[in-house]
Amino acid sequence: MSDEKLGNTNCCLDQKTFYLCCQLFLHHSSVLGDGWSWREVKGVEGYMKKTVLVPGRLGSLLSQHGQHKTEEYIDIVTEEDQVDNVDGGTCSVCESQAVVHYEYHVLYSCSYQAPVLYFRASSMDGRPLSLEEVWNNVHPNYRERLLQGPWDTLTQQEHPLLGQPFFMLHPCRTEEFIRPILQMAHSEKRRVNYILAWLSVVGPVVGLDIPLSYSTAVTAPD
Repeated sequence: MSDEKLGNTNCCLDQKTFYLCCQLFLHHSSVLGDGWSWREVKGVEGYMKKTVLVPGRLGSLLSQHGQHKTEEYIDIVTEEDQVDNVDGGTCSVCESQAVVHYEYHVLYSCSYQAPVLYFRASSMDGRPLSLEEVWNNVHPNYRERLLQGPWDTLTQQEHPLLGQPFFMLHPCRTEEFIRPILQMAHSEKRRVNYILAWLSVVGPVVGLDIPLSYSTAVTAPD
């Protein structure tokens, strides 16, 4: 964003600046080879995309008493295992794998004049994760902050460009956290790439980490 906009602490992002910030972000991604790409839809609109595989909480356990539980797994489960239940019984791991496939999309919202992070998650066999499972995979460091309205912040909606069901981090709180970042950058006479600053905050909430090299290599558009 321009210094003038930062001086006025304007947290809105226009569509042109969104595309320019994305191009600078994608340029560094191509240098790193970390998988970000740009996808056009009907040659008019587009979005940034990345897919990753990460360990996740996929264990919906079925106890001998027929009660479902959620358990955390770090290693890949290759066959049905038996684990002890805290109640003294045994539980069977229902899922065959414990790796989550995430597909992240960064879109521009004209309504909020801000970027929005859409994503979908599935097990390795293609089973989509439920909203509850996705919430269980939110990093513990962020859960407390979202507990006051997790279902309002983390929701499932139709992808505006693809028409498919995706999860999204609602942009209603974007200004709340982006304003201090922009104000600090302006006070330090430092240019900031809006997409990088925003994604560095919202990405880790749903398992999307941004390498530190972006902070020095990616600048704001002219």
